[in-house]
Amino acid sequence: MHAYAYVSENYALLPSGASMGDGYGPMLVGPKAYSKDEICRKKIAVPGTLTSAFLALQLWTGKKAEELNYRVVPFDQIFNAVKEGSADVGLIIHEGQLTYQDQGFVLSLDFGKWWGEENDGLPLPLGANVISKRMEPEVRKMVSDILTTSIQFSLDHRKEAVEHALQYARDMGIELADQFVGMYVNHWTLDYGEKGRESIRRFLHAAHERNIIPHQQHLEFVE
Repeated sequence: MHAYAYVSENYALLPSGASMGDGYGPMLVGPKAYSKDEICRKKIAVPGTLTSAFLALQLWTGKKAEELNYRVVPFDQIFNAVKEGSADVGLIIHEGQLTYQDQGFVLSLDFGKWWGEENDGLPLPLGANVISKRMEPEVRKMVSDILTTSIQFSLDHRKEAVEHALQYARDMGIELADQFVGMYVNHWTLDYGEKGRESIRRFLHAAHERNIIPHQQHLEFVE
């Protein structure tokens, strides 16, 4: 969703296929729990500067990227970066949210929980499907309906869908994969609705207010 801010003039947001952190999301972990002030002084391994996780970090700390001490690390190597000492804290996404304790790390902050507490229980918008505005509205609607139908089919055949997806999993058994899928493929994925749209507006508006993204977003949603 962070990256979308840079292409929003050319792409409209589709209602299905999104990842919403409903009370959970990217996390800050390390060898011990740190306060916000301590984290602001630590070297942070982040999964990318255009990730929604990195935008959430900037909003939470009140600091722009250039004011933070960070290094970009592939998301699946962040645990190693902290263990090896090339970073003090890791900003983790994906299955790391379920496995960090097994790696011996301690949670400092869950951004999904923080966002919900600050925004009337809204989910943290992490990722979404978009479609080019070159497409006519009726084509956008047709594509949207096809995607929604596909997601509904996978939810209706969850066991088979998880088994199929497991071949792409990173060191996850079927139980952990099923738990992870359940976090990000659910009713929000089918259609995040007005609550999701409001959360996206708030997320990107807050980023613009703090001069993190370059321009005010005029969001266009495919209904």
